[in-house]
Amino acid sequence: MPEEGPFTTNTQRPCRLLTQNREMRRIGAWNWSIPAWAGRLPDGRAYNTCPSAGICREICYARHGTYTWPTVRAKHHANLMFVLDDPPGWEAAMVAELERRRFQDAWIRIHDSGDFFSDDYTKAWMRICRARPGINFYAYSKEVDRFRRLVEPDPPPNLLWVYSLGGAQDVALDPATDRIADIFPDENAITAAGWSSQEASDLLAVLGPRLVGIPANRIPAALRKLAGRRASNWQAEIDAERVARRPESHVNGT
Repeated sequence: MPEEGPFTTNTQRPCRLLTQNREMRRIGAWNWSIPAWAGRLPDGRAYNTCPSAGICREICYARHGTYTWPTVRAKHHANLMFVLDDPPGWEAAMVAELERRRFQDAWIRIHDSGDFFSDDYTKAWMRICRARPGINFYAYSKEVDRFRRLVEPDPPPNLLWVYSLGGAQDVALDPATDRIADIFPDENAITAAGWSSQEASDLLAVLGPRLVGIPANRIPAALRKLAGRRASNWQAEIDAERVARRPESHVNGT
């Protein structure tokens, strides 16, 4: 039968689109995963699933550890290839899979790696959410402009999201009104800033207070790069340096 392995036997399409690790199982949630940021598919095609990534790509947990294992990487590549090569087929397969009893009243995290990389892909997810009103969906995203245009005007009632800092569109976010997540060096830094941690449950990113603190993953190389800063502070430093290098910034001695 096709579901005995990770792929269907005749088309090499993934036979299971959603997965569940220990953390997600504990909170009753499932993941949809595509490769994080940029790379090449097995057939040589280049991709960028996080077009608005900023410094986050330097500390991204989905570019380390188990995400780099060949079997995991192959699964994420297969998911993305399904989306790119057969968008209607992928959308139909996702809607059909979500009909299974185990997903009723569950939570689906759209992307534990990757992001809403195109308008068409984002619109497809909105249709999927509406097609399965008995399921809860949530997402982190740095695609602020895309969500402002395509999601915020008329969001599916069963979709919640949080914008995450450390991306190229940070300046478009307003901490006074937007639900925002930022990466902090540790729990103490979150508390000191007056933000609320989602460490106890990933669902707190969309169900808890509006300003969401995420303690940095204990990846030594990433911690060295973060250097005790919040992701938003590091991104602001990079943005300021970029502005300072622009020729017009030196006009009239400015």
